[in-house]
Amino acid sequence: MGDTLAIAVANLLSPMVLFFALGFGAALLRSDLVVPEAIAKGLALYLMLAIGFKGGAGIAESGVGAHVAAALIAGLVLSLAIPVIAYALLRAATGLPRVDAAAVAAHYGSISIVTFVAATEALRMFGVPFGGYMVAVAAVMEAPAIVVALWLAGRGGDTQDGAPAWREVLLNGSVVVLIGAFAVGWITGPSGLAEIAPFIVDPFKGVLCLFLLDMGLVAARGLLQGAKALQPRLIAFALVMPVLGAVLGGVAARLIGLDTGSAAILMTLAASSSYIAVPAAMRIALPEARPAIYLTLSLCITFPFNLTVGIPLYLAAAQWVG
Repeated sequence: MGDTLAIAVANLLSPMVLFFALGFGAALLRSDLVVPEAIAKGLALYLMLAIGFKGGAGIAESGVGAHVAAALIAGLVLSLAIPVIAYALLRAATGLPRVDAAAVAAHYGSISIVTFVAATEALRMFGVPFGGYMVAVAAVMEAPAIVVALWLAGRGGDTQDGAPAWREVLLNGSVVVLIGAFAVGWITGPSGLAEIAPFIVDPFKGVLCLFLLDMGLVAARGLLQGAKALQPRLIAFALVMPVLGAVLGGVAARLIGLDTGSAAILMTLAASSSYIAVPAAMRIALPEARPAIYLTLSLCITFPFNLTVGIPLYLAAAQWVG
């Protein structure tokens, strides 16, 4: 218990979380602080590139083995199963309409890459190693939940105009950059990483702090705008579902024998919810679903919960299980 509290306090006092809190508090106080949209997109692009490249270089150095394949399969199974569980909980406990419940379920079956980054930085801060291949696991878990959600909504795999939803998912900018940078990092290996380390290693934490400042602003303003659409049971779902996802991720990690750091990452991925790739896909594939519900739950409740409480909890659980 003492170790868990120490991890939680250290994470809460990290620059990343404090900058998120700064943005969140500024928005709640109606400050005119704003990060221009073009800069915010540039920061997100940088983070995707850096994460993917470092993961690819890491897997080039360690090689591909059975444990990597097992982790990829585990991630895929989780991303298919979690939206089904989330959908069933939402329909039973909140009575959300079918389409809204499917859209929310898609967010919780997919992953938040920023939560993933925060978890990796927390592990580095506490000196806990993890496998670089977990970036590939994150990439695998991006899209399947969207397809499951379309099936749950009764939409199949098509958007309203008949265009395949798969195309919108797989060609989403974050997915393309993440997978592409991973491939480049894998091809060039540690020597390629050394060449551009001054660009993607040294400035990384500073860029992440600025990005999380913007996320705090967006989350708080979204909460102020979408609060009327939220009922207590939906808020409870947004706090319970990440813990349930982490438990499933922990069970999967235990079954395939992941090390402590990689297990904590898989638990975090299973607990996180998308607020970039999935909302973009839902706007096209399920336009009748209400963003005031799915985006507010994902970005304004689950994301802050994972950033402040969840990540230390998942790391402590992974250490205890390990």
